[in-house]
Amino acid sequence: MPPTSASLIRPDELVVVLDFGAQYTQLIARRVRECRVYCEIVPSDTPLEAVLARKPIGIVFSGGPSSCYEPGAPVVDPAIYDAGIPVLGICYGMQLMSRQLGGEVIPGDRREYGKTQLDVSDTSDLFLGLNPELVCWMSHGDTVQAAPPGFTVTASTPSTPVAAMANRERRLFGVQFHPEVVHTPWGTEIIRNFLYQFCGAKGLWTMAGFIREATESVRAQVGDKRVVCGLSGGIDSCTVAALVHRAIGDQLTCIFVNTGLLRKDEGTQVRATFADHFKIPLVYSDVKDRFLARLQGVTDPEKKRKIIGNEFVAVFDEEAEKLQDVEYLAQGTLYPDVIESGTKNAAKIKTHHNVGGLPENMRMKLIEPLRYLFKDEVRRLAEELGLPSEMVWRQPFPGPGLAIRIMGEVTLERLEMLRAADAIVVDEIKRTGLYRRVWQSFAVLPDTKSVGVMGDQRTYAYPIVLRVVTSEDAMTADWARLPYEVLERISNRIVGEVHGVNRVVYDITSKPPGTIEWE
Repeated sequence: MPPTSASLIRPDELVVVLDFGAQYTQLIARRVRECRVYCEIVPSDTPLEAVLARKPIGIVFSGGPSSCYEPGAPVVDPAIYDAGIPVLGICYGMQLMSRQLGGEVIPGDRREYGKTQLDVSDTSDLFLGLNPELVCWMSHGDTVQAAPPGFTVTASTPSTPVAAMANRERRLFGVQFHPEVVHTPWGTEIIRNFLYQFCGAKGLWTMAGFIREATESVRAQVGDKRVVCGLSGGIDSCTVAALVHRAIGDQLTCIFVNTGLLRKDEGTQVRATFADHFKIPLVYSDVKDRFLARLQGVTDPEKKRKIIGNEFVAVFDEEAEKLQDVEYLAQGTLYPDVIESGTKNAAKIKTHHNVGGLPENMRMKLIEPLRYLFKDEVRRLAEELGLPSEMVWRQPFPGPGLAIRIMGEVTLERLEMLRAADAIVVDEIKRTGLYRRVWQSFAVLPDTKSVGVMGDQRTYAYPIVLRVVTSEDAMTADWARLPYEVLERISNRIVGEVHGVNRVVYDITSKPPGTIEWE
């Protein structure tokens, strides 16, 4: 991962999560931060010296898909257990700790998935203050048959004799279940007990502290050079603009690129809102025809993202050349963007235009102060920076815009069709008071047509897919249970008002297995 302003931040309290490739690793970081302790994720094969150099107050081993007794399974330097730093192993992390310290790990006779009854036999450490009969979320095939010497078994299930274990003297702990997921309703309490009872955490991670550290880091990185910020009008880029402006003042110039892939009237709204709330120079670059020409004939979603990412940077370069001493590009990359674009231990889901979609040889250096934040944290940061409410709570919008909500080729006709349908969706969701209660609500235009009948005439037109989801951080999401009358109103309006559409369908797929966006 290239160094960024965010990676230079050194908080007063840090917990390191060693990532063994679990689908829930990012949730561990979120739960730790919810306890007001800063947390970062590093690959499991990070050298021990590098981990200790970060001076963590605690270390967490994530889960993972491997079996710790198989050749080539990921391991850690056993010296980590004697470093004097508290360690919490979760799922695979507990199995690895058990095996390395002399316990017994075997393939389970029966795999354990989903909600499971947990019987707690010792409430003196991780389970302090909790009911001894709990429900937890399991997802494992291997089992710790016997805990290592010196460990006490603190919880079990009918299928798992060692569901939790502890060596309080060495401050080493393991849980087979997943305390980081919402299906373990008291899981945050487990993590809080680990942090505050055994790591000595004081809860120093606050947005006010982040602002102080991030601004100092940006100043140190930039010096007297100039910075351009790619402004989309969304919460991420606006928060970056406000944060960087606080750090370097008039060394920052924002560039708003009208790609033609925006929502209805978005260009006008962004410029008006920016002028009202910011005192930062804004360059407006209208390149709608240029982006449309570059996307002509392109149907593959990954190619779309890369084209858009490259074109964004090209526009920034051209505008930056008109300014003096510009060496840096600030952008609103978030942690979910990085994860979904693929990291060492996480498979690539899709390339985000501001991560994997960027050209390899960029003239400007990146500043990404939000790179390790989740969306809800960005909103808290934006409020701390004093951004207006309508900006803070604006629903997320992908950087590539409507291009990745159009299946197949992006044409002006199809853009206008989707733009009109999307405006109806947002209007009705706001009208019913649901806008802030859902994560995202939007329309998708598939590359297919269906037969219909309108005015006693046969039609052969496009459907619109309605996508409305609830989420906390976009890493997981569930489809929103909208009232039937809302769905009916949206459908009637789209079919009646948008030329070329004769059908509306509702996407009721959660993430996983789907993603929020269709491309």
